[in-house]
Amino acid sequence: MKFIVQRNQLLASVQDVMKAISSRTAIPILTGMKIEAKETGIVLTGSDSDVSIESHIPAEEDGMVYVEDIEPGQIVLQARYFSEIVRKLPESTIEINVDKQLQVTIRSGKAEFNLNGQDAEEYPHLPKLNTDDSFELPIDLLKSVIKQTVFAVSTMETRPILTGVHLKLEEHKLQFTATDSHRLASREIPVEDANTSFSSVVIPGKSLNELSKILDDTEESIDISVTDNQILFRTKHLNFLSRLLDGNYPETSRLIPEEEKTVMHVNTRDLLHTIDRASLLAKEDRNNVVRLTTLEGNTAIQISSNSPEIGHVEEEMAVDSISGEELKISFSSKYMMDALKAIESDEVKIAFTGAMRPFVLRPANDEPIIQLILPVRTY
Repeated sequence: MKFIVQRNQLLASVQDVMKAISSRTAIPILTGMKIEAKETGIVLTGSDSDVSIESHIPAEEDGMVYVEDIEPGQIVLQARYFSEIVRKLPESTIEINVDKQLQVTIRSGKAEFNLNGQDAEEYPHLPKLNTDDSFELPIDLLKSVIKQTVFAVSTMETRPILTGVHLKLEEHKLQFTATDSHRLASREIPVEDANTSFSSVVIPGKSLNELSKILDDTEESIDISVTDNQILFRTKHLNFLSRLLDGNYPETSRLIPEEEKTVMHVNTRDLLHTIDRASLLAKEDRNNVVRLTTLEGNTAIQISSNSPEIGHVEEEMAVDSISGEELKISFSSKYMMDALKAIESDEVKIAFTGAMRPFVLRPANDEPIIQLILPVRTY
């Protein structure tokens, strides 16, 4: 196998594929990166058996030549060393040669590295998914939905199913939901031309975080295909395959309260900054708790926090409107700040059903984003 490749293209692909490679794998060859040269270009593959990433560098595209002098073949190289070498090579092109003994020579300018390769036949084959039943989303929309939900997944392995984001595609609506049982984040988006539907798919939060980092902020679209235990995201030059989580995701729709006893409309950014300031004195071991109190006249609220060893903070804040019952409620400042950051609207509507019941944040413009938070009992 041999080829000459543009260093920038190779480096970008290597960095993407590295996100799927872990040094803590039970299968030694998976600490390596598979490199396959074909007439059409090069494919790099990395996998930790939960997530697999394939990145394709075309030989030529839009009149630009990225790979030349290709002699087809494949090899597996130690990923950690290969990625460091590519990053530090001096020239804009890199030549890679593999001989029959799987010895690999990497040249760029006057620098030459010789590495021991491994037989690519021993690299596990990635499952081939049926991509007929797929649907498309704009990449920037997918990234935005991931950002608005994935932070609410559980980090505790006690209920593994909650470490994932639940997807449901029915009647041309795709819904993402994440919960750690103390809070919930949900967003619904329309999917026009889906020729498939599913009622319950749970993707590990970790996989979605990695996918979001790899995808460029573009207007282009991404193809999504689901099977029993895998989900595949495909763009022009990237295949991102993740396993799905087994188990039944809890029915979350009944957690959203039907009634509203106190409703306020407030500037999202102002509330975020006020809670951020109050949380400075909120103690770690008390869940960073802050308290919200409605004030007479229904034009302002008070945000306060008290830490016996450190001190006390309170701040009055004007709101656009408050209706309904008076309220005093305590909650985690971290959860509240996460929820406010996920609401991409200048104004937020917050609906409460009492001091000890979950409350709901929604964008005031009625976009289908829901953030639900359980209050904290303070005595």
